[in-house]
Amino acid sequence: MKMLQTSIHEIESAPELEKIISENENVMVCCGRMGPMCIPVYDTMEELQDDYENVKFYSMAFDNPEAEAIRSAPMCKNFMGLPFTVYYKNGEMVKATTSIQNHSQITGILNEYLS
Repeated sequence: MKMLQTSIHEIESAPELEKIISENENVMVCCGRMGPMCIPVYDTMEELQDDYENVKFYSMAFDNPEAEAIRSAPMCKNFMGLPFTVYYKNGEMVKATTSIQNHSQITGILNEYLS
């Protein structure tokens, strides 16, 4: 059941998350809600999909129990604000951010970690 109204593919289960990060070299997942801190990140991800064809962009509903894999990840353990945005390279989480991120912050991370 899709919970977020974005054009980004939404991950609905922990096994689906595992499958995606194991089958794709570069993955960005924004784990959040439909709120003012998260929507700008989803919008930026939608804009960047065509520019970063080597990266798979996904959303995941923060309140979905299946998102525990992201919420409890070591890189996210001290996060307080939504969304939790995580970046995977070759199946490993290489970067995580909390709260709103702007276009230049996101592209900076994509260029540094997922190029």
